[in-house]
Amino acid sequence: MPRLAPVIAALAWLCLGQPAAARLVIACGAVGTEAALCREGAEAWARAEGREVALVAMPAGSTERLALIQQLLAARSADIDVFQLDIVWPGILARHLLDLGPHLPPEEVAAHLPALIANNTVGGRLVALPWFANAGLLYYRADLLARHGRGVPESWEALEATARHIQAAEGGWGLVFQGRAYEGLTVNALEWLHAAGAGRIVEPDGRVSIATPEAAAVLRRAAGWVGTIAPRGVLNHAEEDARGIFQSGQAVFMRNWPYAWPLLEAEGSAVAGRVGVAPLPGGGAVLGGEQLGVSRHSRQPEAAISLVRHLTSAAEQRRRALAAGAPPTRPALYEDAELQAANPAFALLAAALEGAVARPSAVTGNRYNQVSAEFWNAVHNTLSGRLEAEVALARLDRILARVGRDGQW
Repeated sequence: MPRLAPVIAALAWLCLGQPAAARLVIACGAVGTEAALCREGAEAWARAEGREVALVAMPAGSTERLALIQQLLAARSADIDVFQLDIVWPGILARHLLDLGPHLPPEEVAAHLPALIANNTVGGRLVALPWFANAGLLYYRADLLARHGRGVPESWEALEATARHIQAAEGGWGLVFQGRAYEGLTVNALEWLHAAGAGRIVEPDGRVSIATPEAAAVLRRAAGWVGTIAPRGVLNHAEEDARGIFQSGQAVFMRNWPYAWPLLEAEGSAVAGRVGVAPLPGGGAVLGGEQLGVSRHSRQPEAAISLVRHLTSAAEQRRRALAAGAPPTRPALYEDAELQAANPAFALLAAALEGAVARPSAVTGNRYNQVSAEFWNAVHNTLSGRLEAEVALARLDRILARVGRDGQW
């Protein structure tokens, strides 16, 4: 099967052990401590159930991870039973995933954030359970802001001014973010648009709303950051690249997910004790998070569902929150005093998740991946100086009108 050759090669490289036929296999992400946390949780389930489980660590990049999963599921492979899924993938992968609804008591489903359950329900089928939630946050060097008499910026304009001021005095860089041409850039740019009231790319009624003067102004401003307050290399930065620069003390501000907090504060971190965290300027958080779904091609569906229920349980989400700052999908856990004390970002997250804007994956359905790719390419072309913002957005508008059949999707 020639189409599977690159998949098999990738798995051979990524597998942390060759799973035996009777083992349950779960594929997890590898951003930060994701793989280690997944292994710990899965192995705890295996010990309790008297079973064996194997972990496949997937590529850190969401684009590469989705491509790998799509190829495996399209080939009806039974090699992996449980998949970690980005929040925008349930609609894309739904026909390959089991309906978990009939296997779960209603109170277990109702314990999760309603927005996440709605996101994971496709055609009336609950194709995944929420594992951890996400909303972008602004990390800043509290010591540098205090030294220069600057407050935490509440707008991107204020952030730019503060970054330029401190960078001129201290050296290094003012801002790092996720500027690579991938799904992370879609999230970053949608946050900028949302903060400026410049739409959601595709509105809930199916209307494409990207070719506006407001959106062009947002992208022109962001393009002005590259090579000035942000390193030129930001055009190839994903989450871990940005964290590496910020954690080594080379930037004043960083946009990243909540997972970064415990790593920044860990023993040996160059910035431990000197970092603050705040909502994104303008309050433009985009809803994120990871889900767990069971392949309909699994030969052990009951065991796979049992593993998913364990990993999404309150006890396991609490463990992950304490160990690595993974934000729970169960609202009740945000009232947990020990969690609040361990991670100050949780107090911000509870409010951020309530007001976060979703990517247009529900309205665009199977075409979301194409919409997002066209969007991030338009943004990347603008940030890199290859196209003026107005030109890139006008071209994107024409492409999305054709992809979306003029709003019919």
